[in-house]
Amino acid sequence: MLQTARLLFPRPWGPTQFFTCRLSGAAASQAGSSIGVTALHLHKKEKVLEVTFSDGLTRKFSAELLRVCSPSADNVIKGSNVKVPAGRRHVGIMSLELVGNYAVRINFDDLHNTGLYTWDFLHGLGQGKFSRAKQYIAALREQGASRDPYKGKQQSRQ
Repeated sequence: MLQTARLLFPRPWGPTQFFTCRLSGAAASQAGSSIGVTALHLHKKEKVLEVTFSDGLTRKFSAELLRVCSPSADNVIKGSNVKVPAGRRHVGIMSLELVGNYAVRINFDDLHNTGLYTWDFLHGLGQGKFSRAKQYIAALREQGASRDPYKGKQQSRQ
């Protein structure tokens, strides 16, 4: 399935600036889940992924929000040590890979590609994306970091 999915998406080196993938039927997220995805639209130039869910909702996600909210293990909060990815304002999406019938792997241009974005995760993120973005910006400020590359707190060299 993964090999077939790769053929559906634009090659990273191709000239495609807009891409649409309609999934046959609503791809089920996981056993017992009612949320699926019927279409993915990658707007490369605008750095936006548009997702249409099986319940009829359509949500647009900026590449920056998807990157900083990545469900990968290195972004998961561990104890009280919260690592906030700084400098991701201009991150883009190079390509997408379907993973089974339940998720998509997003390949970002900062070479991050380890998170699997399940349909349930994306649906939840879409419902709370503004509060998640506010939390992200507040955490950056708290750590003296910035959304812009190399504008955060400089570490002193010793």
